[in-house]
Amino acid sequence: MKTIAIFVQHPVCSAQSVNGIVRSLQSKYRFKIFTKHEVEDTFFDDVDLICFPGGIGDSDRFDVILDRHVNIIRNHVANGKAYLGICMGAYWADRDYFDILKTTRVEQYIKRPNTDTKRPHAKGLTVEWQGQLERMYFYDGACMVGGDVDVVARYSNSDPMAIIQGNIGLIGCHLESEKVWYDYYKWMPKHWHGGRHNELLLNFVDKLVET
Repeated sequence: MKTIAIFVQHPVCSAQSVNGIVRSLQSKYRFKIFTKHEVEDTFFDDVDLICFPGGIGDSDRFDVILDRHVNIIRNHVANGKAYLGICMGAYWADRDYFDILKTTRVEQYIKRPNTDTKRPHAKGLTVEWQGQLERMYFYDGACMVGGDVDVVARYSNSDPMAIIQGNIGLIGCHLESEKVWYDYYKWMPKHWHGGRHNELLLNFVDKLVET
């Protein structure tokens, strides 16, 4: 069973997102939790994938909560450890943060041309996931623009929503979302995926760690 190191710093990388990721992947993966506090030099040695989840916050808090980890994460990814970024974690892969991508840029979907929303709040957005249309949980999610990538999913304007670039996997929407997330907003329960998106996340991670 492979091991995932997952970062939690509520609410920027939220406990809810971490819980959803763990429940989605626990049938095939074990987990090690780390926070903004310094870890031992050997902490990531037995890890196959380093995960940064989503949450509510400003990506500019990156330096404040991750200053101890930037170089060690960057080096581990450069040496072959897989990186999974969901929503906030996807933004953090870009050049102003971990700077682990090649020419691909990570941008706010709501600021892109021809989007189907210009507001960041929670909603179910239409996404094409490997040829299948889905309504996915969106909360100011990222899109990935340019570069040589394997596009797994696209938003309605054709911007990539989920990509794999080598050992880096980025997802803009919340496939780890659970029913309680949908029940919190009166307009969301009709979009509940019944656990199907959790399975898609598991398949995505399987593909990423095998790359």
